[in-house]
Amino acid sequence: MRESNISNKLREKEDEELAEEAIKDKELLHELLDGISSPNPKIRFGSAKILRIVSERNPKTLYSHLEFFINLLDSENSILRWNAMDIIANLTVVDSQNKFNELFKKFYGYLYEGSLITAGHVVDNSGRIALAKPKLQDKISKEILKVETISLPTEECRNILIGKSIEAFAVFYDKTKDKDEIVSFVKRQLKNPRKATKAKAERFLRRLEKS
Repeated sequence: MRESNISNKLREKEDEELAEEAIKDKELLHELLDGISSPNPKIRFGSAKILRIVSERNPKTLYSHLEFFINLLDSENSILRWNAMDIIANLTVVDSQNKFNELFKKFYGYLYEGSLITAGHVVDNSGRIALAKPKLQDKISKEILKVETISLPTEECRNILIGKSIEAFAVFYDKTKDKDEIVSFVKRQLKNPRKATKAKAERFLRRLEKS
């Protein structure tokens, strides 16, 4: 990889512009993939960010590199792992080979790491994954319902994650079989001490009443 080349592009161009360019330019795309292993943190994390945007805008562009991002889940660097999680979730919409199905246990295993940010990436991506993978919806809902009991640094962390879970459920509630369990989960949050989480529960239930 020509680090000076990718470094200049990361510095001179807006993220969205560079992502659009990478979608059309395979050479640039490969430079960004190589950039993930750069010793230069600006190139390393800059490349990861651009690839995440590419995965949002044109997942087909990156699907052939899915294994690369699956391997990145084992990175010792948390930021790279979080980006890999987001990218993999974005690629589920084009996962014709059902590779995510085989990855399910590992991906949802990150709920139990004891990290709010890592668990947050799992939950934040769950709505997207559930829509892309209808056959996994019930498994996904059962995993998310565990956020009330998983190990987290503080109860405030738990309340934040519960709020994220309510938002995830809102995305695919209509399509899951676990409606009663989800409604019970959300109703319990009407007494949640975190105001933002309580408000999310109220909105979810109001929307449910209207439907």
